[in-house]
Amino acid sequence: MVIGTFFSEMGTRLLTLFSDNDQGLDGIKEGLIVTGDWSDQDFSSADKHLRNYEFNVDIAQIDLVELHDFLIVSRDFMVRLLENPVLHEHESFSELLRAVSHLTEELANREDVTQLPDSDYEHLGGDIKRAYTLLVHSWLDYMKYLQGNYPYLFSLAMRRNPFDLEASPIVK
Repeated sequence: MVIGTFFSEMGTRLLTLFSDNDQGLDGIKEGLIVTGDWSDQDFSSADKHLRNYEFNVDIAQIDLVELHDFLIVSRDFMVRLLENPVLHEHESFSELLRAVSHLTEELANREDVTQLPDSDYEHLGGDIKRAYTLLVHSWLDYMKYLQGNYPYLFSLAMRRNPFDLEASPIVK
């Protein structure tokens, strides 16, 4: 449930921000529209497909001020998650938290994220790519876990799917 809290509080929003600015996402997003009918094989196929995908966020399209502010506001939440001993059992998720924390620190240590040299944008782009890649894989694992264990949480997560342009929390 710690992982669920992360996605509720900030992970889904980050995933939406990054995926909305992934230039190649159209080629894979249809394969990430998770439904209640998905089998273990569907999750496995999606995971395999993602492992061959080159995540590519266009940092020029990211509002770094908005990202900076969101991450700074979420900083205490991230620290509390990192302190949670339960996460020692989830190495891949811990790596995601470290990547997002690192991105937070990188942005926090710049006086003005709107006036950076190209070399710094490139560096931040690499940090975003790392966090985004780990986010997508963790999200897919989380969706599989919810489907098998918490159908009511899975229902909302499907309706908030950041890869589904028609997603809505409203039950139709």
